[in-house]
Amino acid sequence: MSKFKAIVFDAYGTLFDVNSAAEKCKDRIGDKWVSFAHYWRTTQLEYTWLRTLMKRHKDFWQITEDSLDKSMKTFDIDSSMRNELLNLYRKLSTYPEVKEVLIKLKKKYKLSILSNGTPDLLNNLVNSNDLKNIFEDIFSIEEVGVYKPDKKVYDLPTKKYGVKKEDIVFLSSNTWDVSGGGNYGFTSIWVNRNKNIFDNLDYKPKNEISGLNQLIDIL
Repeated sequence: MSKFKAIVFDAYGTLFDVNSAAEKCKDRIGDKWVSFAHYWRTTQLEYTWLRTLMKRHKDFWQITEDSLDKSMKTFDIDSSMRNELLNLYRKLSTYPEVKEVLIKLKKKYKLSILSNGTPDLLNNLVNSNDLKNIFEDIFSIEEVGVYKPDKKVYDLPTKKYGVKKEDIVFLSSNTWDVSGGGNYGFTSIWVNRNKNIFDNLDYKPKNEISGLNQLIDIL
């Protein structure tokens, strides 16, 4: 029987496809939609780290708006698409295997989300993808007012569940987040959907998977 007491998932890029908003507008954005989506995501993350360092906190929705504005200017995308892209970001699609795997895992484990997203954003994503009854908890960094990979963020599920850090499986597609959770003490697993190279941040994940369907076999 598995020793793990809970499985904690990052949201963006792990459960929910961060490129899906731009993809749904690709007919109007054109061939640059992939580069645009990646730039938007990278800028969004950079803003979370920079604001944490500057101690100038804005919530994730404000950062999403700010990073979109810069990205649209960079890629010369018509400003009339701004509201549509933001609305689509509120309803990002899951990756194809996500719901089926979560339903199976829920039979044996306590499942939760730990994300930079605001409670409102995360609840919208869960509800729009019909995942409402899957998760025990949805932890937002807004509870501590600082972004990942700060230790206070990873403390949230540990303190709530009253278990050892290593008894929590933490999954993320972001190498810096896998390292953050792993260095904190979680049993971190990297969801490497795009055959990326892992960053050198003093941690190597316990396992690497290309999709959540592989998780069932390694727990």
